[in-house]
Amino acid sequence: MPVTRRKSVVVDIGGVKVGGHHPIMVQSMTNTDTADVTGTANQVAQLAKAGSEVVRITVNTDEAAAAVPRIKDTLMLFGVNVPLVGDFHYNGHLLLKKYPDCARALSKYRINPGNVNIGRKTDDNFRTMIECAIEYDRPVRIGVNWGSLDGQLLTRMMDENARLPEPLDAREVTMNAIVESALLAAEAAERYGLAHNKILLSAKVSGVQDLILVNRKLAARCDYPLHLGLTEAGLGSKGITYTAAALSVLLQEGIGDTIRASLTPLPNGDRTEEVLVCQQILQALELRTFTPQVTACPGCGRTTSTFFQDMADQIQRYLREQMPVWKGQYPGVEAMKVAVMGCVVNGPGESKHANIGISLPGTFEEPVAPVYVDSKLFRTLRGDRIVEEFIGMLNDYVDKNYSSSRDTVGL
Repeated sequence: MPVTRRKSVVVDIGGVKVGGHHPIMVQSMTNTDTADVTGTANQVAQLAKAGSEVVRITVNTDEAAAAVPRIKDTLMLFGVNVPLVGDFHYNGHLLLKKYPDCARALSKYRINPGNVNIGRKTDDNFRTMIECAIEYDRPVRIGVNWGSLDGQLLTRMMDENARLPEPLDAREVTMNAIVESALLAAEAAERYGLAHNKILLSAKVSGVQDLILVNRKLAARCDYPLHLGLTEAGLGSKGITYTAAALSVLLQEGIGDTIRASLTPLPNGDRTEEVLVCQQILQALELRTFTPQVTACPGCGRTTSTFFQDMADQIQRYLREQMPVWKGQYPGVEAMKVAVMGCVVNGPGESKHANIGISLPGTFEEPVAPVYVDSKLFRTLRGDRIVEEFIGMLNDYVDKNYSSSRDTVGL
C-alpha cells in the first residue's frame, strides 16, 4: 500500500526541491576541516557521486568561511554542482556578515536555536543570520538538537509542568521543549521577514523511540519540510540498525522530507556509507529507487562454498559502479531486480521472481547454474567463467530491456 506523505510546503535548496510531493532527499555531511579546500572538495565530490543530493559542511572559523567559495569553485571545475549547506553554531552571524562570498556560495544555512541568542531579551545574532538568508535568497534549516537545547526554554517548561495537577514525565517535557524550540525559532524567522517556504525544521535526538515521538509531535503542528536523522547514530551495525529502525517508522507514516544517517565512521573509513544506508532505507520502503537490488540467500550447510557469496558481492558492486553511466543511458534500470542464489532449494523460485537471476549449485549438487530471465529458464552455465558470463548476460538484458525507454525519452 503506497505511503501517504504528510503535506508540507516546497523549499528550493540550490535547485533541489524538498517537500510537497518531491522525492525524499538524501543528504550527508563532510568530516574534513573545511579550511582544507582540496580535502573538503574531494569529500563533497565523493558524497555527491555516491548519491548525496545536498552536502553540509562545517563553517566555524574565519578560515572555513573564506574557504567555502573556493570549495564551490573547485567543485564546479569538476562538474559537481551539488548544493552546499553551511552548518553554523555560535558565530554564524559574524561569519555570514564578514564573508559575503561564503554566504553566496552556500545554498542553505543551518541554524541551531540552542546556540544563538533566540529567546533572549535581544536576539540580534539569530536575526542577523535570518537577514542574511533574506538578502541572499537562501533557505534555512532550523535544527534543534537535544544535546544543545535552549536551557532557559527547557527550565521554564519544566517549571510550568511541575505546577500542573498531573505533571508529565521529564522525557516528554524535553520532547515538547524540542518541538517548541523549533517552532518558536521558525515563528521568529518569519517575523523578521523570511518567507514561509524558506524554512525547514529538524528535531534530533539519539534514541529511536525519542526520535519517533518528537517528530510525530512536530509533524502534527506545522507544514514545514522535516529533516530526519538521529543526532549520533553510532558505529557500524549499531548505527545502521538504529537509523533504519527510527527512520523507517516515520517514513512509513509519511513523515520526513530529507534524511541523513549520522554514522560514526571507522578511522579512515568510507564516509559515503551514510549515503548508501539512506538510499537502501528508501528503496527498502519502496519510496525511491537508486540502484538494481541483488537478492542473495544467507547461506547454510548446503552452501559451504563461498563462491555464491563472492558472486553476489561482485554483482552488487558491479551494479553500483555501472549506475552513474546506466542512469543516463537506461532510464528505469534502477528498479531492476537481480537474484544470486546459493542452491536449488529456493534458488530457482527466487530467480524466477527477479528480472534476471542465477541459481548456483550448492556444495554437493551437480555443478550447473541455471539462469532465469523474466521468470523463464534462459540458459544453464557451467565451468569457471560463470561470473563473467552472467555479467555479460546482465549487460545484454539491460541493453535490450531499457534501451527502448532511453529512445523514447526525447520523443
